[in-house]
Amino acid sequence: MFGFVRIGRPATPRPRCALSIEFARPVYIAGVAETALGEVHDQTELSMVALAAREALREAGLRIRDVDGVFVNYMGEQGSVQVGEYLGLEPRYADSSDLGGAAFEAFVHHAMLAVAAGRCEVALIAYASRQRSKRARRVAASGSGTSVYGPDPFHLTEQFMSPYGAPSPIGAFALMAARHMHEYGTTREQLAEVAVAASHWAALNPKAWRQEPLTAEDVLGSRPISDPLHRHDCCLVTDGGGVVVVTHRDRARDARSTPIRVLGAGEGHSYWHVSEARDITRTAGYQAAADAFGMAGVTARDVDVLEPYDAFTINVIMHLEELGFCGPGEGGAFVEGGALRPGGALPSLTSGGGLSYCHPGALGVLLLIEAVRQLRGEAGPRQVPDARIAVAHGVGGISVRSTVVLGVD
Repeated sequence: MFGFVRIGRPATPRPRCALSIEFARPVYIAGVAETALGEVHDQTELSMVALAAREALREAGLRIRDVDGVFVNYMGEQGSVQVGEYLGLEPRYADSSDLGGAAFEAFVHHAMLAVAAGRCEVALIAYASRQRSKRARRVAASGSGTSVYGPDPFHLTEQFMSPYGAPSPIGAFALMAARHMHEYGTTREQLAEVAVAASHWAALNPKAWRQEPLTAEDVLGSRPISDPLHRHDCCLVTDGGGVVVVTHRDRARDARSTPIRVLGAGEGHSYWHVSEARDITRTAGYQAAADAFGMAGVTARDVDVLEPYDAFTINVIMHLEELGFCGPGEGGAFVEGGALRPGGALPSLTSGGGLSYCHPGALGVLLLIEAVRQLRGEAGPRQVPDARIAVAHGVGGISVRSTVVLGVD
């Protein structure tokens, strides 16, 4: 007998449980590499991935013929099949899950499970974008059928937002910021501090797009984009990407740099359109973080370096709450006094982040690369002393979140 199908939100959220898993095959990130960054006119997205893959595999002590898992997302028409074809691969395991900018931390999660289960030995996570050189990033009003994420075939929810003309996705994050300010007293100055912290880290990174440190006055005086967000509250628009190689301990032994262990990972999504949110100050990041920290057997107090996805300054304030560095509504107060800056209590955004270093449409893969380099002690002038545990926290769409906890054995 067929039951009824109920359309709509469940009355009460389903209970979640934290994970605690001890893998018989510990899994590592053995190699990382950025693609060309900034403006890239002499390469295609596929050639960018190929060059970064060669560098990351060399660092891992592996060859392209060793790769039997391919994880690709957010490259337009170039998914795992097209990237595999270009690289000459016939993978045993492939994943092109569409989780927006959160895909890459989620891919570490998926690759971790696949490698631990023996479904593949060497997983290649890849991404490249030329959105700046192609001028491909568009900010569209809701209801237009397109956004920075591409065509939107799901107009059932768009119809409720289109009369208000909010630009997508900036308008959604502006609503989040405004609500956070209303509920918790978060200030524009606290939002600005996130951008200032990122710029101070970027000043130490020769690859950063913007290397001049910002002041709070610079941020607050920059052009309004979507109230309460100003230009410097919003991420860069650049080309770029990267490759991450995930494998098990036996295959990582020949790596040229220290392999970094994947201690835990988690992911979650609760909505894509902000109109469907139950509470726009609370996202699936709480779920992702609980699963990742539970699997790793650590807490926020154990973290030495944080790489949060900073598409907008409000993201970072909310991430601090999601990850347990402070309570709900306390993120604004947490960042005061330079807590995220070099020498601060919680070194964060250490590459300069999406606000000052690079934002090629999807930042998540670059968060992983920076976290790995910090744990290896390879970050040069921006190196966080004695870093042993790092967290990368990805964002996709509006409420897609993925968290990876990394550590040094």
